[in-house]
Amino acid sequence: MGIPKSFVRNAEIYGEGEPTEHLYRVVNGTVRTCKLLSDGRRQVASFHLPGEIFGVELRDERSFSAEAISDAVVLVFKRSAMIELAQRDGDAARDLWILTAHQLQQAQDHLLLLAKSAQERVAAFLLEMAMRMPDGNAIDLPMSRRDVADYLGLTIETVSRTLTQLENDAAIELPTSRRVVLRNRASLGCLSA
Repeated sequence: MGIPKSFVRNAEIYGEGEPTEHLYRVVNGTVRTCKLLSDGRRQVASFHLPGEIFGVELRDERSFSAEAISDAVVLVFKRSAMIELAQRDGDAARDLWILTAHQLQQAQDHLLLLAKSAQERVAAFLLEMAMRMPDGNAIDLPMSRRDVADYLGLTIETVSRTLTQLENDAAIELPTSRRVVLRNRASLGCLSA
């Protein structure tokens, strides 16, 4: 179910204010949802990895825009078709409810994250990404440090300094700017709590 569509890096999938006629599922690549604030700053609300569904909104107009972080393929579903399916099929209704509850939990966790210190935010972000990309202790971040900063409500410089500090404390290793090896999950867990 759904029509596959390809998007190049940084292409807009949908814009803020557009009708909420579709839902999306990431096939490959990574997607960010974000909002441009009135003062010109950007707030990244969430990152969506392969297999994840995004674009679920209650309103008839989009509150956020969605952009491909890297070249991406997404499946596009009609929102009305998903609602009709959920009305006819109890399993589909349960799955839609679980998806909605999961996205609500992610939004609540993100809100709580923004009240923490920079080191706590970065540690929590790294642990979240490690959980969502189960490749052991090595994480290849598809997003830039600017994306991470805009997600965590920090500056790029603060994210970079914090990553360097975590590396100096032997909690992580940074073989490249986007590859992070978690050397001490317990330490990161203590920081993110």
